[in-house]
Amino acid sequence: MPSSLTPLDDFNARMSACERCERLREHCTTVATVRRKAYADWEYWGRPVPSFGDPNARVLILGLAPGAHGSNRTGRPFTGDGSGDFLYPVLHEAGFASQPKATSRQDGMRLTDAWICSVVRCAPPGNKPSPEELRNCAPWLDEEMELLKSLRVVVCLGRIAFDGLLAWGKRTGLLDSRSGYEFGHGAEFEWPNGFKVITSYHPSLQNTNTGKLTKAMFLSIFERARVLASSGGRNAPRTAKSKSIAKRAEAK
Repeated sequence: MPSSLTPLDDFNARMSACERCERLREHCTTVATVRRKAYADWEYWGRPVPSFGDPNARVLILGLAPGAHGSNRTGRPFTGDGSGDFLYPVLHEAGFASQPKATSRQDGMRLTDAWICSVVRCAPPGNKPSPEELRNCAPWLDEEMELLKSLRVVVCLGRIAFDGLLAWGKRTGLLDSRSGYEFGHGAEFEWPNGFKVITSYHPSLQNTNTGKLTKAMFLSIFERARVLASSGGRNAPRTAKSKSIAKRAEAK
């Protein structure tokens, strides 16, 4: 009997069983065992977190890593913590998410034209993965990018996510150099293969509670991503350009 698993389902299953990083696996297991008092009744996921979204997505949302009591608890990116509480309402308003609130894998959330993953798949202590852990996770991103056949736009949430994407570009030969690709909220780049890349501040509580990242700024990022997803593809003519949409984002 043929398997009903899609290539991305198979990818998620294999990635979720990854044991490459001893420190990360110990941390996730400890957090899942000790738990936070508010989530004492939860059965934590406690493993590498599967990617989530529309397999035919034209927009990839690339984050840093799962949160210890968010994704590491719920088993879905940006679900169950403050970053997700900021992200999903914006995705809903921009037309990518079916609902504004994400609480669990069983909450009915669906994404359209968007796929979410991260450069590190396990929750790291202090939200700071080591260089070795970033390297260990890199092959997962390599494989996932090959499977996302419709991808046109990548939204990088934070500098580490952007660095991870640039490293992927170098590994795959899409980029000869990282020169000229500078992180900044609202920075926009077109890669030689036609990929459009937008960088954004990460929706961490540190950024959203201080006003460094506002809802209007964040919404502008995803509205722009939707426009770019409709205007080009990864086989576009070989060009290289960058521009800033920060002013447009702050004006929304």
